[in-house]
Amino acid sequence: MKIEKPVRQFIAQDLEINQWEDIAPYYEQLLHQEIKDVKDFNSWLQNRSELDAFIEEDAAWRYIKMTINTKDEALTQSYHFFISEIQPKIAPYDDLLNRKMAETPFFEELKKEEAYHIYFRSIETSLALFREENIALEAEINELSQQFGAISAKQSIEMHGEQITMQKAGALLREPDESLRKEVYQKMAARRLADKEVLDDLYTKLIALRHQVATNAGFDNYRDYMFQAMGRFDYHKNDCFDFHAAVKSEIVPIVKELQLDKLKKLGKPMFKPWDAEVDPEGKAPLKPFVNGEELLKGTITCFEKIDAYFSDCIATMGEMGHLDLESKDGKAPGGYNYPLYEIGVPFIFMNAVGTQNDLTTMVHEGGHAIHSFLSRDLELTAFKNLPSEVAELASMSMELLSMNEWNTFYQDENDLKRAKMDQLASILKILPWIATIDEFQHWVYENPTHSVAERHQKWKEINSEYSTGLTDWDEYEAMQLITWQRQLHLYEVPFYYIEYGIAQLGALGVWKNSLTDYPKAIADYKAALALGYTKSIPEIYKTAGVSFDFSKAYLKDLADFVSTELAKLYH
Repeated sequence: MKIEKPVRQFIAQDLEINQWEDIAPYYEQLLHQEIKDVKDFNSWLQNRSELDAFIEEDAAWRYIKMTINTKDEALTQSYHFFISEIQPKIAPYDDLLNRKMAETPFFEELKKEEAYHIYFRSIETSLALFREENIALEAEINELSQQFGAISAKQSIEMHGEQITMQKAGALLREPDESLRKEVYQKMAARRLADKEVLDDLYTKLIALRHQVATNAGFDNYRDYMFQAMGRFDYHKNDCFDFHAAVKSEIVPIVKELQLDKLKKLGKPMFKPWDAEVDPEGKAPLKPFVNGEELLKGTITCFEKIDAYFSDCIATMGEMGHLDLESKDGKAPGGYNYPLYEIGVPFIFMNAVGTQNDLTTMVHEGGHAIHSFLSRDLELTAFKNLPSEVAELASMSMELLSMNEWNTFYQDENDLKRAKMDQLASILKILPWIATIDEFQHWVYENPTHSVAERHQKWKEINSEYSTGLTDWDEYEAMQLITWQRQLHLYEVPFYYIEYGIAQLGALGVWKNSLTDYPKAIADYKAALALGYTKSIPEIYKTAGVSFDFSKAYLKDLADFVSTELAKLYH
């Protein structure tokens, strides 16, 4: 498909941000623009939307370039300039513009339309939370949180005379040779432990700053502040606690059964930390692709079999250079799909090394990307700014919807079967991890003055409640205490993790529907994604053909469904 950046109606076509003065006049113009009627108000909203899209895309490119090459100091400085010099100056203007919106007589009139109601309630929340004294704190938090990526990007180990990234090292933990796995694990553990104190210190600083932001805004703790700031209008903290309890009672026993079966095949009484990913029958790890080019080509072909529009989206991103897929030295860890609201074509970043996990990541981020394409023509930038529970429904559903087309990557039927089994088993395994991270965050911010030792001990305690107790950590207790340090979300996007669990249940519902009526499930999926954030989360889930539900009963029903589908693959 041919994509062109829309002609700007409000800001200059060649506008670039080199200093605050480049964009300040546009904020001033919006602030003083006269609004006499609804038509003027709509025009004002369009102008603000255009400026928001431009600003957010400028920040996005700075972040993308920095994470691709953390060793380039100029790229790091470019991003830090934005978050330290530009964002703090935007914040008070955003508050003034929000006040102008809310005080306009036409605010309540437009609010009667659902899309505007969704948008305007976020504006009202922002007005309630804004504190001028938090501007500098937020800038400091943003700068500090980015240190996690830089620290992680420098981590590597030496194998056979070559320095390899932690992503490449992690792939070796799937190799059948236990002596190799043990060597790799020990080297990875030693390297992570070398950064233990610096990451602990970084997290301690972030906790203190975030707590200060919350108390400045009148909250007892940062958790309660974030539930408001993240716009969690459709569920509450007690729902999260119920989810934690449901995972412990309904999912952990199933995972334990799967692990006991794996131990039996391995001929071991207990796992060692390097056994988690190995095939229990001694099969070599799955290798669905060789390099990023092959991954991209295969994904386009895979998506073509589901829906031609899906493949067009990924192909367009490839043509526009909106992908950076392979792991390399100096690249920040993880993977993401970054929306670019002005051009409307997102960017996919990941660290592929040729594993099945990488394939899953690619189709996951591909789901996010398709979401961006389907919602790109919505009227306002705010309508495209998705809550995580909706964004992750798109990505996790795509993981499951694409499974039957993974024969693009696997010509061998047995390998395809293994890949599907890995996918379903990983869903069951990830739910306890999601709940662990979420429960840990609740404790961390309810107890912001805790010591590092208390934090490690609490992590061990919470982690054990979601564990099957089948891993022998003797001699590796120090690593067990800091397994949380690998989780980027804790440092960069606090409280953004429970959404994966919520959305995973929705995605299982979408996949379940697809097994009975595939064309309808795909049509419903596309219709839900095209809504952006113009309806409530429950309404978007309903459009996708599923319930916004993470109760114990619903979780049990879906867990039983996954177990049944896994059993079919085993036989």
